[in-house]
Amino acid sequence: MQTMPAHAAHHDDREIETLEEFDATVSARGSLAGYRVQAVDLTDRTRELLTTDTAGAVFLGCAMREDADAKVRADGALVFPPVPGLPFDPYRGLVYSPDELFASLAEGYEATPDALAYDWFQRTKADRDIYASMLRSVHDDSVSDALDELLSGARVVGVMGGHAMARGTEEYAGAARLGRELARAGFTVATGGGPGAMEAANLGAYAAPFDDEMLTESLELLGKAPNFTPSISQWASAAFEIRARWPQGGRSVGIPTWFYGHEPPNAFASHIAKYFANATREDGLLARSNAGVVFLPGAAGTLQEIFDNATPNYYESRGEPTPMVLVNRVHWTEKLPAWPLLRSLAAGRSMEARIALVDRIEEAPEALKRLGG
Repeated sequence: MQTMPAHAAHHDDREIETLEEFDATVSARGSLAGYRVQAVDLTDRTRELLTTDTAGAVFLGCAMREDADAKVRADGALVFPPVPGLPFDPYRGLVYSPDELFASLAEGYEATPDALAYDWFQRTKADRDIYASMLRSVHDDSVSDALDELLSGARVVGVMGGHAMARGTEEYAGAARLGRELARAGFTVATGGGPGAMEAANLGAYAAPFDDEMLTESLELLGKAPNFTPSISQWASAAFEIRARWPQGGRSVGIPTWFYGHEPPNAFASHIAKYFANATREDGLLARSNAGVVFLPGAAGTLQEIFDNATPNYYESRGEPTPMVLVNRVHWTEKLPAWPLLRSLAAGRSMEARIALVDRIEEAPEALKRLGG
């Protein structure tokens, strides 16, 4: 059912991202020469570091004791020490989980790592400090690397749509059923990772292993906190209640940004690749949707994503055009007439056979299959 591969099977063999991988490499190889060790706490591995060759190794944000640090530097290793006082780890080896971003939610959303990272971003963005912007770039690059490793070999379908779609509405339920059907068809669902249509699609993927009753009850429970305003804490807590009641849900990906700080990530994506730079995030989300993108009704952000996606399909700069399915005829032909423009753009090019407009969410999976050949 779920095609997202297990982590770590596909990453660069020279990258070490967990203590388990570190121990396995040291015992199997007896050398760390040329390896990249990323955000692993090595304070309890002093003996191993003192007795293992680390020539040409790079340690990114790994805590270690002073004697170990001096010895690996003497070996010729490069050491980028952890940065104290940051609410995030710029060198992280894995994408985020909802539990990690929402830790301390019981004390209110303001206390969570997600909120603290946004506050840091707001403070440092204003003073144009080169050091802070470098840390943001290193973080975003690490997240991209982790996301590529996570999605290696997966067939990813992007689901785009606005954050304004409220829980408890028929549209929200439809987006959830779409996410569930795509996950059950073996696709990895990827969204912008925020509230609204994005949350609904991630919820659907989470609901994929369960029966209809689970989704019906979940939608009902969520309807009691329809929006992330006025209280993000209540909105997020409702999602965690569902995760606690039905643990081990299906996997999916959310790719949000701190650039839109008012918009919290949703807790139904099992893997969250959160970025500081919105441009990196937008491009990354669409570029990784290798099995196509479904566009639900949205406003400016969704409109931007349609044409961000159409451009590489038009020029075939990422290879063969990928399927694009727009949902809701009235929305995309009258309210925001993107469809006529997209159709004119595609005319006579190979992307013409890869675009479709459907009226109902239920028709989207079939359209995707058709366009994907």
